[in-house]
Amino acid sequence: MSFTVIEQATPRLHRSELAVPGSNPAMFEKAAKSAADIIFLDCEDAVAPDDKEQARRNIVAGLNDIDWGSKTMMVRINGLDTHYMYRDVVDIVEACPRLDMILIPKVGVAADVYALDMLVTQIETAKRRTRRIGFEVLIETALGMANVEAIAQASKRLEAMSFGVADYAASTRARTTVIGGVNRDSGVLTDQNERGERDYFWTDQWHAAQTRMMVACRAYGLRPIDGPFGDFSDPDGYDAAAKRAAVLGYEGKWAIHPSQIELANKVFTPSEAEVTKARRIMEAMAQAANDGKGAVSLDGRLIDAASIRMAEALLATANAIAGSKR
Repeated sequence: MSFTVIEQATPRLHRSELAVPGSNPAMFEKAAKSAADIIFLDCEDAVAPDDKEQARRNIVAGLNDIDWGSKTMMVRINGLDTHYMYRDVVDIVEACPRLDMILIPKVGVAADVYALDMLVTQIETAKRRTRRIGFEVLIETALGMANVEAIAQASKRLEAMSFGVADYAASTRARTTVIGGVNRDSGVLTDQNERGERDYFWTDQWHAAQTRMMVACRAYGLRPIDGPFGDFSDPDGYDAAAKRAAVLGYEGKWAIHPSQIELANKVFTPSEAEVTKARRIMEAMAQAANDGKGAVSLDGRLIDAASIRMAEALLATANAIAGSKR
């Protein structure tokens, strides 16, 4: 390990992140009763300009009046380039002790996060809030991706990053057919076989961007979260996208429709077999330590200190999920 030790973000269960428009308070109660780990009430893209102020009032009332249980509650504010943003922060943070996190959209440089940190810190001090509000940032522009490593270090409040695929596609002029989906034109063609035939395999056009953001998160102690999948009538497509993200190391995925919550929770919940294997690894390594060994084999494979770290991470997630069901 490096001599540089990075402090890890506040741990939270973050398999599913449900988006709820602030302009539609009728959805708040249903969201509160859902199985989503994190809910964000939206002031930004899901709210028309004429509805911004009312959405803000709805969110204040909803956070204060509804029983959200143990869910992590977050608000997506408007962008720093709008005149709505400062009132989103001031009105909601001042009035809502139940607020856990703020989701900052279209972050382009580290100074964007610094500016929000300054404003929130002043409000917390003035209101004598004892519980620090966390930040999640959306990486959804070419500028944000170009500065993702600096952004990841911008504030002690930072806990997570989400990959905002729709705006990222627009920012990079990428060709896409559905928000978060794949494109048949993104593929590789094999060489000809002995019969002169060639196979064509689709590739994931978002892989490089998702990987870069994930590395920045893991390097600086943050949770990487995959963003929306727009076609909520395609559960198989959502499931495939979530699994691709999970394989990379992502901890969760957005749900823009309630039907996607269960899909996300399932993908990002360790299976019983995985939990059992992780426990066996811990037991085997404990026995190896007692025997004075640094490594040992399990089921014909070498396990060592790295195996312990992976097993510990998986078991921590499993324990957090078990705790959320009590």
